[in-house]
Order: sequence, then C-alpha cells, then structure tokens
Amino acid sequence: MASPGAAGSIRLDKLLWFLRFARSRSLAQAMVEAGHIRLDGRRVTRSSCAVHVGQTLVLPVGERIEVVRLLTLPVRRGAAAEAQACYHSLDPAPRGAGNAAISDDGKAVHPNQTSDANH
Repeated sequence: MASPGAAGSIRLDKLLWFLRFARSRSLAQAMVEAGHIRLDGRRVTRSSCAVHVGQTLVLPVGERIEVVRLLTLPVRRGAAAEAQACYHSLDPAPRGAGNAAISDDGKAVHPNQTSDANH
C-alpha cells in the first residue's frame, strides 16, 4: 500500500482524522456526508474525495468555522503539533482572540460596537 504522499492525494475523511479535526474516521465521514465541508469553495459530500496540497478547506470546529490551506499531506495521525504543521490557518482572527459573534447574553456582537455602549 502506497503512502498518501506517494499518490499526491489523500481521502478527505482520512485527512480530517489525521489532522485531528475529527476524533475518529467515522465521525469525519459523517461530517463530510452531512455537507459540512467545503473544498476550494465547493460543498463536498463524498468522504472518498481526493484532497491535494494547496487546496483550501472550510469546516466547522466546535462553534466556529475554520479555514485552512493544506501545506503537506500527513502520513499518519500523529501528535497535534505534527498535524498542525500540515496546514496553515487562514482565519482573520487568531484563536481565542475574544472576537465572538455572539455575546454571553445571547445577542449578536457587531465589530464596530463596544459591549458597554448605551443606545
């Protein structure tokens, strides 16, 4: 059996599992088949879809949307640092920056408003 790098592509479900976006391969398959993943802007519903280096993935991670560009193909499900070295996050705001779309009281937060502004 050839390694993913030898073929130049990897199955989408396997990629999501290797990169630790899903806890198991079956959960990765369910995410894809539910239509929650976009590959280069198009919705993907087949877990066997081939993914190549340089492609962009849009996927839900918890309560936020993650946009990543694939830098290299992983050859195994390794440590988190090894997985993160395979992609580059394209999100405008860094993780944990506190730029939530919904405030603690459940109301939408707009970027140009401050939380203590009175109307």
